[in-house]
Amino acid sequence: MAQKEYDVFVIGTGTAGKTVAYDFAAAGMKVAIADNREFGGTCPNRGCDPKKVLVGITEAMQLSENLKGKGIISVPKISWKDLQKFKSTFTDAVPASTEKKLKEAGIEMFHQSPKFLDENTLSVEGKTVKAKKIVIATGQKPMELKIPGREHLKVSDDFLELEELPESIVFVGAGYIGMEFAHIAARCGAKVTVIEFEDRPLGPFEADIVSHLTKASEELGIKFIFNAEVSKVEKLQKNYRVSFKKNGKTESIDTRMVFNTAGRAPSIDELDLEKGNVTFEKGGISVNEYLQNTTNKNVYACGDVSASGSLPLTPTSSQEARIVSLNIRQGNSTKMDFPPVPSVVFTIPQIAAIGLTEKEAKEKGYDFVVEYKSVPKWFNAKRIKEEVYAYKTIVDKERNIVLGAHIVAAEAGEMINLFVLAMCGKLTTENLKAMIFAYPTWGNDIKGMV
Repeated sequence: MAQKEYDVFVIGTGTAGKTVAYDFAAAGMKVAIADNREFGGTCPNRGCDPKKVLVGITEAMQLSENLKGKGIISVPKISWKDLQKFKSTFTDAVPASTEKKLKEAGIEMFHQSPKFLDENTLSVEGKTVKAKKIVIATGQKPMELKIPGREHLKVSDDFLELEELPESIVFVGAGYIGMEFAHIAARCGAKVTVIEFEDRPLGPFEADIVSHLTKASEELGIKFIFNAEVSKVEKLQKNYRVSFKKNGKTESIDTRMVFNTAGRAPSIDELDLEKGNVTFEKGGISVNEYLQNTTNKNVYACGDVSASGSLPLTPTSSQEARIVSLNIRQGNSTKMDFPPVPSVVFTIPQIAAIGLTEKEAKEKGYDFVVEYKSVPKWFNAKRIKEEVYAYKTIVDKERNIVLGAHIVAAEAGEMINLFVLAMCGKLTTENLKAMIFAYPTWGNDIKGMV
């Protein structure tokens, strides 16, 4: 059988992989794509989308709780089984729909992780294939905790597929995933404990803003164990025992289920990158400003798997895919130049951020002014009886533009998008204050934050 040859071979069918594959096919190139999991990638199958569906139900519950006695007579109960059925209406069709669209675009599909044989050759499904260009867009996977009993740890995929919610859960790690799932589980009735190596949750976020969420989480019933390193997980008759070291002592907690939410790592283990002369680092595939691998010039990487320095988020994956697409089709002509990127933690309340923290602004030597206030008496919080509402903005004194914005609020995720517009457009605080927004909306509140 003749060896197959392609103009471009794409590894990964998530946001980044699909985007480049469709572009190349539309340009008349011979394209193949491969994935060792269900087609469609993390976000729609087992990430942002299904998670937000679960969050949506808890938002309805929390709003009812806030307004109980203010017109709401009783707080609704959550059926975990019905919630999972609802969530599946968003995820079940994704793989087949993705494959159908790829087939219609004339893209050949492989259902296995390829392995490099040399710089332009891959082995996949028992076949040897050659490609002029190879795009790695394999995303990330849960980072393995190298501790005894790690085989007992569940991951985010498992949480999203739970048929029943256990009575008690321990989450190891208080990053995005740990905090979001902890809030979902606690509101749905589980006893939740979060064990974190650092002294607070959400390390990259502004500490002052995170403190409000930490307090709200504790009031919800979530127990935090900070400055603790998990050392072992043991299977008991019904429970699991999680041992951890804190203050030089070993302690333990028993729970029905344990989840590893300690972070994610580039999904590159199965690729045999060394045989392809593809360099990589802790953050993923090593790339230059064109998202081209630093040693194998026939390889490009985009999305969460690239060590580009951008945040591992779906919107940045789309942006990186666009850059890779242009550079392969038109020669290296487009450098990576990201605008300010917002990030959101979908807890209740939400935390949203863009730009620099106060600490980062100091380190970069800016002359700036900080405004940090807790404003639960502002109208939008009062009308839904939301007791947590705070913001912190960092403004450059000389240019009078926003360097960073950090919000904890019920609708922080929507509000931060207006700061994206302000920062990308380099609008001054006077520009923002002069604008007329609809009232009373959460968006209108940003004028009071600068």
